Amino acid sequence: MVSQVTLNVQGMSCGHCVNAVESNVGKLDGVEQVNVHLETGKVDVSFDEKKITVEKIKETIDDQGYEVK
Repeated sequence: MVSQVTLNVQGMSCGHCVNAVESNVGKLDGVEQVNVHLETGKVDVSFDEKKITVEKIKETIDDQGYEVK
């Protein structure tokens, strides 16, 4: 089953930030789609709950140097 979550992410300020989050989260097993909304600081993620957890997605964003609220 595919779930959707919107995360509030601080520290994203440019196209590089968008690419870093979208590419790293997007390659996680179980992630279907990632959309970064730079102007609002939100990241929408569609994912398969059987393959990946929200915590793992948050950790991946955190590892890129951004703070997930």
